[in-house]
Amino acid sequence: MINNYIWLIPILPLIGFIITGLGRNALSKGVIGFIGSTVVLLAFVVSLLAFLQINSTGQAINVNLFSWIKVGYLDIPFAFLVDQLSSIMLLIITGVGFLIHLYSIGYMHDDAGFCKFFAYLNLFVFFMLLLVLGSNYVIMFIGWEGVGLCSYLLIGFWFSNPSYADAAKKAFVMNRIGDLGFLLGVFVIYRVFGSVSYADVFDKAAKMHTGDSALVLITIMLFIGATGKSAQIPLFTWLPDAMAGPTPVSALIHAATMVTAGIYMIARSNILFTMSPVTMHIIAIIGITTAAFAALIALTQTDIKKVLAYSTVSQLGYMFLGLGVGAYTGSFFHVLTHAFFKALLFLGAGSVIHAVSGEQDMRKMGGLRKKLPITFLVMMIGTLAISGIPPFAGFFSKDEILAHAYEHNPIIWVVGVLTAMCTSFYMFRMMYLTFFGTFRGTEEQEHHIHESPASMTIPLIILAILSSIGGFIGIPGHHWLQGFLAPVLEKSTALLEISASNLSASAEYTLMGISVAGAVIAWLYAWSKYRNNQNIPVADTEERPALTNLSYNKFYVDELYDTIIRKPLDALSVFFYKVVELLGIDGLVNGLGGGTMATSKKLRLLQSGNVGFYIFMMVIGVIAVLVYNLFGF
Repeated sequence: MINNYIWLIPILPLIGFIITGLGRNALSKGVIGFIGSTVVLLAFVVSLLAFLQINSTGQAINVNLFSWIKVGYLDIPFAFLVDQLSSIMLLIITGVGFLIHLYSIGYMHDDAGFCKFFAYLNLFVFFMLLLVLGSNYVIMFIGWEGVGLCSYLLIGFWFSNPSYADAAKKAFVMNRIGDLGFLLGVFVIYRVFGSVSYADVFDKAAKMHTGDSALVLITIMLFIGATGKSAQIPLFTWLPDAMAGPTPVSALIHAATMVTAGIYMIARSNILFTMSPVTMHIIAIIGITTAAFAALIALTQTDIKKVLAYSTVSQLGYMFLGLGVGAYTGSFFHVLTHAFFKALLFLGAGSVIHAVSGEQDMRKMGGLRKKLPITFLVMMIGTLAISGIPPFAGFFSKDEILAHAYEHNPIIWVVGVLTAMCTSFYMFRMMYLTFFGTFRGTEEQEHHIHESPASMTIPLIILAILSSIGGFIGIPGHHWLQGFLAPVLEKSTALLEISASNLSASAEYTLMGISVAGAVIAWLYAWSKYRNNQNIPVADTEERPALTNLSYNKFYVDELYDTIIRKPLDALSVFFYKVVELLGIDGLVNGLGGGTMATSKKLRLLQSGNVGFYIFMMVIGVIAVLVYNLFGF
């Protein structure tokens, strides 16, 4: 029985972290790379066995390891839950995570911090697995905070560059804002239900009234946590800056782990959210707004990784849209397919950057198609998948979300389709600027262009295959994933009357046709505009049209946050430092000390050793006492 070995899934990466961390100065890069990758591969094998058992039996695996916190009525065991939902997440984290580890062996080979990098990667995977495996919200929160810490370490991996260090701090601080919401949500959950265990909470919640104020409060708090971790409006600006980390980090954070934590948490808590319609509406609006807003920014970016970063924010918006309209399966389906094609696209971008000596500006690329044939082919597959072109993976999952959005509100569907058209345009724009036309970099860069080594291209090929066929687990009418996840969503499904099956087959095919036609039109527009070195984006010093400039500068959201949040807080900090601390507290303490010293200096003059003076002072004292008593002062 695999039940007795579930604990190995998180422990293996933790062992890898300890060995690679302690042995970073003693072991060779080859050994470190082998250990760091193998522990994740072994965790994948155990996860696969657990998945196969659950798929065959339909029974979740509960593992109670030990009594952890027991104070008064509070009893929180350290326990794991592997059910249909978490088993797929385990496969994503360990499977895609292993490919990223394998890729990193080649990509980071010449980096001086190679060993430390693998230690951080292993620790990241450990905390993400803990987040997914926990059977209660407290263990989930430990993993939640752990991946936040690791993202700070990995984004700021090249911390000697001040802008990279600032990006790490920005990610850390913005995530803490969301984490406070999550933590408050957990407190309210315990106050309302007397437990933080999923099983207890969900059973009791199912017996409450829909729209109960306690449920609304809990779900709002949890959603605030999700907006931070999964980069939704207003806490999304940290994710594009997270590109400061090495490219495998970007792939790991964007594809398989951290940013999907918010979607996983809401999908896990589906009954709480289903019974809070107000929160569901908020999630849907935030989701579609984020998707459209990020897509508009991605249209004009010139940094290849920034384009992919904003596409991640946009795709996460689609996932939240799915959650908000009750399409839990569709949303989780998109988590799965997005893990394949986004990891592929980021690692492909890393292969391009590796080939052009670290250059990330697409204005200085071009013509790489023949020199990087494998990278070009796999990135084209990833682009087709994310653009929603059938039969690639993204088409099935995105279309399922859009179908549910149409049932919920046709206006949201229209915005979703327009956003999908933007996605297709900026992704093919990236492909034409990077791989077509003639090379626009330096002669030295052109001289060194070469395809990446096998350690980097093999993971790309595997991810390309998954991006090509991964969507077939969710074909309308033969939706394996929907049936597999049914036990986890059972309570919510009973409450939700909306489902994709409510649409007639002709209506569903019409919607699919419109979204695909839109994506193809956007693709053709990108082809007509950017093929053969046409319309290369202008240099930063040149003027752009107003709307283009607005998009290129990310609608000045960072500047807005600087003006209304950072600068007032800085001014308040300066006030507290210079006025309250230096003049107030320090002034009072130093004044008392200085006054005591000055008084002491005067009083010590009275201790002269002259006996006559002492007798004189004594007489003066006696006279003063007598006068006081006689005159009744």
